[in-house]
Amino acid sequence: MTTLNFQPTVKKDLLILLLMMLIVPIAGLLNFYPINATFRISFGVPTFLFFLLLFRKIPVILPGFLTAITIVGFRMLIEFIQDDHFDWTSSFQANFSSFFFYLAYACFFYLAKVNRFYNRVIIIGLLGILIELLADTVELTLQYFVLGTTIKWAALGEILMVAFSHSFIVLSFFTFIKLYETQERERQIRQQNEHMLLLISNLYEESVYLKKTLVNAENITKKSYDLYKSLMDLKIEQTTATSMDIYSKQALNIAGEVHEIKKDNQRIFAGLSKLISVKSSTDYMSIHELISIIQRTNEKYGNLLKKEIQIEYAISGEHPPYHAFTLLSIINNIVTNAVEAIDGKGTITVTIEKDQNSIVFRIGDNGPGIQQKRKNVIFKPGFTTKYDHSGNPSTGMGLSFVKKLIEQFEGDITVEDQEKGTGTLFIIRLQTDHLMKKE
Repeated sequence: MTTLNFQPTVKKDLLILLLMMLIVPIAGLLNFYPINATFRISFGVPTFLFFLLLFRKIPVILPGFLTAITIVGFRMLIEFIQDDHFDWTSSFQANFSSFFFYLAYACFFYLAKVNRFYNRVIIIGLLGILIELLADTVELTLQYFVLGTTIKWAALGEILMVAFSHSFIVLSFFTFIKLYETQERERQIRQQNEHMLLLISNLYEESVYLKKTLVNAENITKKSYDLYKSLMDLKIEQTTATSMDIYSKQALNIAGEVHEIKKDNQRIFAGLSKLISVKSSTDYMSIHELISIIQRTNEKYGNLLKKEIQIEYAISGEHPPYHAFTLLSIINNIVTNAVEAIDGKGTITVTIEKDQNSIVFRIGDNGPGIQQKRKNVIFKPGFTTKYDHSGNPSTGMGLSFVKKLIEQFEGDITVEDQEKGTGTLFIIRLQTDHLMKKE
C-alpha cells in the first residue's frame, strides 16, 4: 500500500483550494448596493481573485474549474432550499453561465501570469479589471448564443464600474495582507538582531575572562621558567644533582604546557576580538533601543522562570549612541540578577540620567534585598547565593565581572537598600567617553 507524500507548498495549495471551494460560493451571496437598487457589488469575484493569488504550485486553472462547479452547485442548492416549486432545468439555465465566467477568469489569470506581480499591487489591480471584463465578455457571449439574451449599452458602463469596485476591494485587502507580512518580517528581523546582540554581549564577557586567563598563563609560564632556572643554578652549585635535575625538567615541562595553553587561548581570544570588534557602526545603538531590548528579554526570562516580572524604565537627558555590547554586558547582568532574586511577582525599575561627561544607571527591584553583611563581598569572584536543583552553586562571576568592566571604563558601582519597602538599588556611573564611537 502506497501513501501520497506532498511537498509542504503543495499541501498548502491543497488547503487553499479547499478553503476557496468553501468560501467563494458563500462570498458570492454577500453583496451590497452602493449607488442604487440595481447596481450590485458582490464579494464573490474579489474573494476568487484573492485566492488565485495565493497558489504557488497548483496551476490556477484547476482551482478555477473546481470552484466554478462548486459555485453553480451551491447556488442551485440554495434555490432548491428556498423555492417550494423548484425546477432543476430553470435553475441550471439561470446559473450555468457563472461556471464559464469563473473558469474563463481563472484561464485569463493563468495566461496573464498575474502571480509574477505578487509584490506589485497596482499591476494586480489593473490586470484584475481587465480579466474580469474579459470573463464578463465570455459569459455574456455564451448567454447570447445559448439563451438569446441581449445586453444594453448602458449596462456596459455598470459592468466596468463593478470590475473597478471588485479590484478596489482586492487591492485594499491584499495591501493589508502585505502590510501585515512586512510588519511580521520586521518583527522577526528585530528579534534576530536582539538575539545576536545578546549573544555577542555574552561573548564579550567571556573575552574579558579569557584575557584574564591569558595574563595568568603568562605569569605561570614566567614563574615556572624562573623556577627551572633556579633549580639549574642549584644543580651547578651541588655535585650530586640527580633529583634536582628531575625537578628542573618537571618545572620546564610545566612552563611548556602552560605556554601551549596560552597560545591556544590567544587564538580563541583573537577570534572573539574580531567577532566583537567595536569598529562597526552597528555596534552603537540608542539608549532607548538598548533598554527596550533588556526589558523584553528579561520579561521573557521571567516568564520562563514562571515569574510575573514587570520592568519599567525612564530616560532623561540627551544621549548619543553607546557601545551596545558594553552596556548590555553591564546592565543586563544586574537586571537578570534582579529577575532571579524576585520571588513570584515583582517590579524592576531602571532610571538613566546623563550629566556632562557621565551616565548614571539606577537599577532597583522589590525583591528580598541583600543582607548588610553580604554587601561587602557580593563583588568578589566566587561569591554566590544561587544554587541549582542539585545544590550546586553558580560560578559567582556575574557581579565581579560587572565591577571589573566598570572599573576598566573609569566608573563605579554601589549597592543600597531601597528607600521604601524591600529590595535592592544598584547605582552605576560610567564615563561616556569610553562608550561613544570614536570619530
